[in-house]
Amino acid sequence: MPRNLPVGNGVVLVNFDEQYYLRDIYFPHVGKENHTVGHLCRFGIFIDGQFSWVGDDWERELKYIPETLVTDVTLTNNRLGIKLVIHDAVDFYLWVFLKEVIVYDLSGRDRQVKLFFAYDFHISGNDVGDTAFYDPRTNSMIHYKDERWFLINVACDNQYGLEQWAAGTKEAKGLVGTWKDAEDGQLSGNSIAQGSVDSVIGISSLLKANGEQKFYQWLCFGLAYEKVVKLNDIVKQKTPHKLIERTKKYWHLWVNKETHNFSGFSKNIESLYKRSLLILRSQIDDNGAIIAANDFDIAQYGKDTYSYMWPRDGALTAYALSKAGYIEVSQKFFQFCLGLIKEDGYFLHKYNPDGTVASSWHPWYQNGKVDLPIQEDETALVLWSLWQHFNIFHDIEFLKPLYRRLIVNAADFLVSYRDDNSLPLPSYDLWEERRGIHIFTVASVIAGLNAAASFANAFGEYEQRDYWLSIANKMREAMIEHMWSEKDKRFCRMLTVENGKYIKDMTVDSSAYGIFAFGALPANDERVKATMQAIYDNLWVKSQVGGVARYQEDYYHKISSDTLNIPGNPWFICTMWLAQYKIAKANNLSELAEAIPILEWVSNHALKSGVLAEQVNPYTNEPLSVSPLTWSHATFVTCVLEYLEKQDLLCKKETDNK
Repeated sequence: MPRNLPVGNGVVLVNFDEQYYLRDIYFPHVGKENHTVGHLCRFGIFIDGQFSWVGDDWERELKYIPETLVTDVTLTNNRLGIKLVIHDAVDFYLWVFLKEVIVYDLSGRDRQVKLFFAYDFHISGNDVGDTAFYDPRTNSMIHYKDERWFLINVACDNQYGLEQWAAGTKEAKGLVGTWKDAEDGQLSGNSIAQGSVDSVIGISSLLKANGEQKFYQWLCFGLAYEKVVKLNDIVKQKTPHKLIERTKKYWHLWVNKETHNFSGFSKNIESLYKRSLLILRSQIDDNGAIIAANDFDIAQYGKDTYSYMWPRDGALTAYALSKAGYIEVSQKFFQFCLGLIKEDGYFLHKYNPDGTVASSWHPWYQNGKVDLPIQEDETALVLWSLWQHFNIFHDIEFLKPLYRRLIVNAADFLVSYRDDNSLPLPSYDLWEERRGIHIFTVASVIAGLNAAASFANAFGEYEQRDYWLSIANKMREAMIEHMWSEKDKRFCRMLTVENGKYIKDMTVDSSAYGIFAFGALPANDERVKATMQAIYDNLWVKSQVGGVARYQEDYYHKISSDTLNIPGNPWFICTMWLAQYKIAKANNLSELAEAIPILEWVSNHALKSGVLAEQVNPYTNEPLSVSPLTWSHATFVTCVLEYLEKQDLLCKKETDNK
């Protein structure tokens, strides 16, 4: 189930699904330690002797307040005769999640309304040894285990503290959960439970006929009891309403720090650009790790998630953020990478948000030989992205400690990891499925070496510059010689080696866009044109949904067996690579405008909240795999900014020619 509404601040991340259930609570790292492991945390209403959890018979509209990371949720229940308008936020600074609930009466009569909030914690990712207790000192419910503490509280009419509470056990001895206790409108008052536990809290107020009533609920995060108590005191002192308001102001200021002329775009594109920046920030840990996705439901397929930092995804996201002007966020990513790179100059498959090595399916030993379990493009693209960053900001003091250990070290590895023809040795592809010499990887390595050469030139190390440039040029020549198919008139997807000879895999793969995107060949090169045309001809999904598949007969989350018309599910990134190509090859404003329908396609196929999934159902547009995917939003930001840059260039060119 997609995560329609993420809210966070770089330390805390909270996700809501399409039914407005709170599903994920990450702390103290974005992407590490999901304290609910995807279980439902419920919010319910009791009125006129009837009870309803908001995931049941409610009409829902799930959005954000424009240009903020504060939700704007409308829930209507005609049976109960009420409407709710809800604003959720994680304070931009404090480790506090806040919820404002405005209840509107639609019945035309005075009534008593009760709100219940149920939290199903699995602290630190499991439910062994948890404790939940009512704390009379703060009149709140507290969950804890080890150094993870969570304080839950409520307010209404300037009255702070719980009216009702219950702590209990669940997922043991057939017990469903303490949340069931709320459905009669009265909680048991049980004050403590240990083991596999959950809790429910309640608050009530009079709802006037055709009137409204505001309620607040918040969750404080800390590493000790005293810390969450102090945060609770701050919330009461500053008031939840003011904290939500200041968070709205902060994110509005943050997303508008740079000004752009969006006059050539529709409001939908401009809105999704800003929404994408905000979604990106919610998926980035304050330590610098750019997390691929934090939708825990993907764990049901293989007991693993996307909540990791892939150097490739991170590098491409850092590139987007650098172009957007967010120097501090991208700097933290490169600093994070500095602590990860191996002594031999490469990055492993993926990493946890705290910098530890993450799970992997790449073998260290296969076919009787020691293997290097890497995707070489990940190392190369960090170099490429770092140069793009430096070329924008010229932050020399920041770069100085990175030059030897990160840049020189990685470039020397890229040089050493080559075969006799100067092509990269086999590694795993960006899709993490095949081992070979991939066109995307080759283009990335050329870009990485060119980036390293640019750094060497900036530092006055000209011999080093010339050497890395010579290797990049040899690799480019080898790519053309061995990976271009004269028969098929396009580049191959990859080479494998059999009996000392290259075997071309001519499957059409959208990742061949990397040839022009990273500068291995210009976008107007006839071979690039032919390859990109083959991508459009073979991978555009021929359904009402449209979009571009990853490659021919893609099996991942496969929906259709009609591979002639549906070569795979439409991916947002693959579709936007076509837009990047049209932008890169445009020689005039008319050609540049050909990219706009693709950007419109993306905005039209996003969720109503503006969230972009990894891929969508080719028939229904239903989100598939994880949602949101950081890479999807980063690519949209990149496309918009590359478009604006090219537009400025072409406008200047037209002016100069007059």
